[in-house]
Amino acid sequence: MQRLKEKLKNFKRNRPALIGIPFDEYSSFMRGAALAPPLIREALHSEAANLWSEAGIDLSAESALLDAGDLEFNQARHPFEEIEAAIALLLEHDLKPVALGGDHSITYPIIKAFGRKYQKLNILHFDAHPDLYDEFQGNRYSHACPFARIMEEKLASRLVQVGIRTTTGHQRQQIERFGIEVVEMCHWRDDFKVEFEGPVYISFDLDGLDPAFAPGVSHREAGGLSVRQAINLIHSVTAPVAGADIVEFNPRMDPLNLTATVCAKLLKEIAAKILTTVAS
Repeated sequence: MQRLKEKLKNFKRNRPALIGIPFDEYSSFMRGAALAPPLIREALHSEAANLWSEAGIDLSAESALLDAGDLEFNQARHPFEEIEAAIALLLEHDLKPVALGGDHSITYPIIKAFGRKYQKLNILHFDAHPDLYDEFQGNRYSHACPFARIMEEKLASRLVQVGIRTTTGHQRQQIERFGIEVVEMCHWRDDFKVEFEGPVYISFDLDGLDPAFAPGVSHREAGGLSVRQAINLIHSVTAPVAGADIVEFNPRMDPLNLTATVCAKLLKEIAAKILTTVAS
């Protein structure tokens, strides 16, 4: 944490700030997502592409996209405490955290930090799974549970989920309980847009995409979003984007680095959106 504090001394405000969160201990099926942050950075800075977004934002410009490095966990504290504290520190410096996971369990402590600053936070959640189990395999903090914790603690005023195609009966009950807006893939329309009042946090689980576009995930589920559909929805957001996470990329399932390049593309478009809709 001290190293992070040193890095933040010269960072400009109201900029997207990358932070790697190499944590996958609460993955239920396969580990590997903790390996993702450096590979996403590598793809982002690859000479095979450039750092211009589709909106014409040059992310290679000085201070356009800041990098706070990877979070180093202190064994004396629970990992979630470390994650929450690191995100809170970025927010205290008026930065817009973009977390590179890691499994989806990290979204809960991230949003806990956001809850200190934003009384009314909206979440736009891309995923194949609702991640609303009250507990999964005996773990209430599993990567299958973060949005149950977020909603029961009232850390978000609105949650919109897209790409969903694996909803169980229990999770349908949770959707009803928490008043969540879900667009299941069987009802997807390419002209879908969502209007938000107030700041938006984007949580992007890579398995929300069809595995044809992003095979490097632990839980492949056919019939998902295309990269183009996801980017178009991100582009359609007009409310200020306060932060984001990109999670569940598992390099062990991505031998050709295809999913790493998709992560880099999403990162560019989300960072550009933050810069063009700076949240107060």
